[in-house]
Amino acid sequence: MHYGEPLREQRALAERGAIVDLPHVHVLRLTGADRLTWLNSITTQKIDTLAPGVSTETLVLDPNGRIEGWLRLIDDGEALWALSDLRTDETLEFLRRMVFMMRVEIADVSEDFQAIGAIRALPESLPVAQVWSDPWPHIGSGSASYAEVDLGEGVAGTDHPGLETPFVLGIVAREDLRAASANDFRMAGFDSWEALRVAAWRPGRNEIDHKSLVGELDLLRTSVHLAKGCYRGQEAVARVHNLGQPPRRLVFVHLDGSGHIHPDPGAEVLAAVRGSDRPVGVLTSVVQHYELGPIGLAVIKRTVAADAPLSVDLGESGTVAGAQEIIVAPERGHDRTLPGRNRDVDMRNQHR
Repeated sequence: MHYGEPLREQRALAERGAIVDLPHVHVLRLTGADRLTWLNSITTQKIDTLAPGVSTETLVLDPNGRIEGWLRLIDDGEALWALSDLRTDETLEFLRRMVFMMRVEIADVSEDFQAIGAIRALPESLPVAQVWSDPWPHIGSGSASYAEVDLGEGVAGTDHPGLETPFVLGIVAREDLRAASANDFRMAGFDSWEALRVAAWRPGRNEIDHKSLVGELDLLRTSVHLAKGCYRGQEAVARVHNLGQPPRRLVFVHLDGSGHIHPDPGAEVLAAVRGSDRPVGVLTSVVQHYELGPIGLAVIKRTVAADAPLSVDLGESGTVAGAQEIIVAPERGHDRTLPGRNRDVDMRNQHR
């Protein structure tokens, strides 16, 4: 998905103000006096005190802590805008089911608005309704890093590549886009967006499957508040954070490009186990980067040695070698202070 010159488009996106059309991103709008406190009570991030103009993100989890939905959020003082590209229909169904008597209305306004991506800033001539600035890779208040580069720290490590690529998403009315001239903007294809995302170690929807946990992808740093109280899946998050280790871990993979054959997302990642190569994970994203060459993200078993050579299965074409660069640490210590429980839950427990 590009306009004919994918590597030049990447450089233009990274350095020269190009923009990317993101039609797969749904635009939701939540209104009503209870919108912040209500969403705070059912998702992972602390949202009840979210100030207008501040960007954040939150996750919808199942009772076992597995990721079911992912919302990028910005409030304008009258409405909460949410961007979703992961199981949006299921997320909307869950949100609407949980409204009960709260003063909240939820609308999918994707027919009227669309998302446009850029690095650092959108062009001033683009008529945006709202701008969401990706918090990645900064570690939010009440959050934690699972990444090797800043494990146990309160701020993102200076070596984290995500600091070089501040993503922004503009919410633009389709009517205003139709009125604008395409010649006013330099466009880059979605392949460029994906290449910069992978290089920034930024997990996306490709990295999430039916059993993904937040710790496996280092998503606590931007998506989870560990002391805000109960929500669905909170106990599972706390249990892993305080007592355990996530079973899998996200890694950055440098792929051998000498054979000019690139694996597809979903290909099995192999490593030596008891003397023979066996599947240890999945290559979730793969791109050709304009500076780094063929690279990818993979989710592999936590127990794979940090220095183990990897290869990726190409089916009948054999394998391609890969070198892992650690993102999520294979081992981490534990903060045994459990996240706080909200008052309503504590009152219920007193009467059991």
